[in-house]
Amino acid sequence: MEFMQREALLTEMNHSLKKMLEKYDLDDVGIFQEEGEGNRYYLGYTVRKNGEVYMIHQAFKKNDEGDLAPQEQTWVIECEDGDSRGYENLDAVFSHLETGIQH
Repeated sequence: MEFMQREALLTEMNHSLKKMLEKYDLDDVGIFQEEGEGNRYYLGYTVRKNGEVYMIHQAFKKNDEGDLAPQEQTWVIECEDGDSRGYENLDAVFSHLETGIQH
């Protein structure tokens, strides 16, 4: 498990925001980060598409220095209607959002 500086990850993510807006036809996109229990940390994006807001993130493990290492390779979508899990990449996430989250 390779740890990376959180700030370096955030910088890389910030550089991708404009491309994401265009590629996935989003209304808005920003960075999502949240402390979890213990050494868990969630990092991803908050997106607005077709008037709906989604938190799209991956789980990371945080070390004592605050550096992060991916804990799960899959993406999670959180929204008002509930969570949807197990997406291998952002293309799969946004393909699912196009068809709508099914329960």
